[in-house]
Amino acid sequence: MMVTWSTLRRGLCKGGIVCLYMVQYGCIAHCTLEYGADFVLCSGPSMEPTIRTNDIVLTEHITTMLNRTKRGDVVIAKSPTNPRSYICKRVTAVQGDKVRKGLFTEFQCLGTKQVPKGHVWLEGDNRSNSTDSSSYGPVPQALLRGRVLLKVWPLNEVGYIRSRAASLRKAEEARVADT
Repeated sequence: MMVTWSTLRRGLCKGGIVCLYMVQYGCIAHCTLEYGADFVLCSGPSMEPTIRTNDIVLTEHITTMLNRTKRGDVVIAKSPTNPRSYICKRVTAVQGDKVRKGLFTEFQCLGTKQVPKGHVWLEGDNRSNSTDSSSYGPVPQALLRGRVLLKVWPLNEVGYIRSRAASLRKAEEARVADT
């Protein structure tokens, strides 16, 4: 059976077009995951009960790229102690805020630190079992990878991850009143 040059050329053109489409869709997927949003599998007890081990969350990257992270946001960040791993923590203070043992306070007290410009204070919701800014100090905003929008797995817990800024502020005010 003889293969003609025109048949071979048509086959190569179709294969080339398919390859171009694959490269194009690959670039779109890369840009979406790098600059838009992605899914993250969480592990570790530090964010319990909000996020548990093997929960999958949807994160968006625009808020962190524009440095618009707010107090109460749950974020994914590069670990300040191990740059090969990522951590999932809640922002409890932003630049200029004063922290005392990791909680936000608007009052000047003994033993407070001010979060430096370009940094955030991260803590896990499970404070008794979390390695966070209480251990390693303020985290540069450049290490923030994305803001958690919603939990997508397990299916019976699908829902938005809400900010806890108001409850954090009330807890700190109660604690300051006790001292």
